[in-house]
Amino acid sequence: MKKIGSLLLVAVFAGSITLGAYKLFLEKPDYAIVSDDGKTSFTTTSYTPTSAKGSGINEVDFTIAAENTVNAVVHVKNVTVSKAPTNIMEFFYGSNGREIPQVGTGSGVIISPDGYIVTNNHVIVNANQLQVTLNNNKTYDAELIGTDPNSDIALIKVEAEDRLPYLAFGDSDNAKIGEWVLAVGNPFNLTSTVTAGIVSAKARDLGKNQSFIQTDAAVNPGNSGGALVNTNGDLIGINTAITSQTGSYVGYSFAVPSNIAKKVVDDIMEYGNVQKGILGIESPRLNTKYAIENGYNEIDGVYVDGVNEDSGAYDAKIQRGDIIKQIDDQKVRKFADLTGYISTKRPGDEVLLTLKRDSDLIEVPVTLKKRQTIVVPVMGLEVKNLSEKDKKRFKVDKGVKIIGVPERYRGYGLKDKILIAVDDEEINDIQEARTLFGGISKYGRTIISLQNEKGEKERLIFQ
Repeated sequence: MKKIGSLLLVAVFAGSITLGAYKLFLEKPDYAIVSDDGKTSFTTTSYTPTSAKGSGINEVDFTIAAENTVNAVVHVKNVTVSKAPTNIMEFFYGSNGREIPQVGTGSGVIISPDGYIVTNNHVIVNANQLQVTLNNNKTYDAELIGTDPNSDIALIKVEAEDRLPYLAFGDSDNAKIGEWVLAVGNPFNLTSTVTAGIVSAKARDLGKNQSFIQTDAAVNPGNSGGALVNTNGDLIGINTAITSQTGSYVGYSFAVPSNIAKKVVDDIMEYGNVQKGILGIESPRLNTKYAIENGYNEIDGVYVDGVNEDSGAYDAKIQRGDIIKQIDDQKVRKFADLTGYISTKRPGDEVLLTLKRDSDLIEVPVTLKKRQTIVVPVMGLEVKNLSEKDKKRFKVDKGVKIIGVPERYRGYGLKDKILIAVDDEEINDIQEARTLFGGISKYGRTIISLQNEKGEKERLIFQ
C-alpha cells in the first residue's frame, strides 16, 4: 500500500514539473504585448468565428428563391415596324413601301397582382406592339405606361383574368458585397433561366453618372429587364447590362438597384414622369488630367468643385472644397455612391450630408430641388431657369439663361444672355426650351431671340 502511494506521489510530482516546464518554455502566449517603446505589436492568430451557414456553396439554399422568382419573371416581345423601299427611286425619295416587322426580346418582372411589369427601357423602345408571355405560357398584349431612359427603366401593364404572381421590391441599400444572388430571365429566348453568383460591387458607374449593382451571375442577351434577387427572394435589382466585346457574358453583369427602380415606377404611376431631386454640386471626373493633377482622384469621398446657383446645395451653403463623406446613413466614397442614393429621392426631400470641411466633420441638412439646368437638343446649349436675381438683372419675366455653349457656337457671344424664343415661339422654362429645340431640324434654318443685360435684343439665324 505504501509502495502504491509513493508511486502516485512521484507521478503527480513528475506531471507537475512537466506541465510547468511546458508553460514556461514551450507554450506561446495568445495575447499581444504592449511595449513601452511606442511600437505596436500584432498577433497573427484570428479568433473570428466562421459563418453560421458554413463557408461552402452547399450550405446556401437557392431553391425557394428560384421557385418564387421564376413565376414572376416574364418574357417580353417588342415588335417594331419599319418601311422598306421597293425600288431604287423609293430608296432615295421615300415612299409608302412595304412594312417589315422586327422583333426584339427581353425579360420583365411582375410587381403587382393586377399586372404591372417593370422592364428595361431599351427592351421596349420604339415598340409598335408589346407582348408578354408568362411562365405558364399564357401570352398577353401589354400597354406601355411610362419610361425613364436615364435609369433604363420602363413600366408596362397586362390585363389578366386572374391575380398574377409577383415580386415585391427589396431594399438594395442593404445588399452586401459577397452576398449570394440569383439572376432570373429569358436569355436567347430560353424561358425561366436561373443563374447564381455574388454581388461583386455596388454603385458601379458605367460612365453616365448611373449607379449599378455588379454581379457575376451569368446574364446574356434576353436577360435584360429580368430579376436580381437575394436568397430570401427579395427583388434587389433589374438586370440591365453586360460589358463584353462579344455581346455575351464574360464574367460580370449589371443591374439597376431596386430602390432606384421602385422610385422610378412610383413616379411614373403617380406623376406620369420621373421626379428628380437635384443636389446641385459639381465634382470632377476622377480619370481626368485636372483631377489627377490636383489629387482629387485620391480623395475618399466626393470633392465639391462647384455649387450650382438656386440649388439645394447653394441654399445650404455648401462650399467649394468640401468633401462629402456620407449622405444620411450611406457612406460615400465616390460620385456614383452619391448619385445612386439621390436617384431614390424627389424634389423637396431632405437629406443629411456629412462633410469634411478643412479638418472638421460637419453635418448639413439639404433640401433637394428640381433640376434647374438642361442641355437642349440639336444645338447643345446649356440653359437654366431664371432666378429672381436674373429677372431683376435682365428685366425679363420669361426665358432661360444660357450658361454653357459648345465650341462651334462660341464665336456668337451667346453665353450669359437670356434666350427668349426659338423660331418666334416664346420660352418660359427649360422644359419648353428642350421641347422647342427638339423640334428643329439639323439641316433647316433656326432663329433664336436673345436679350442681354442692357435690355438689347437680337435675333440670330443658324442654318
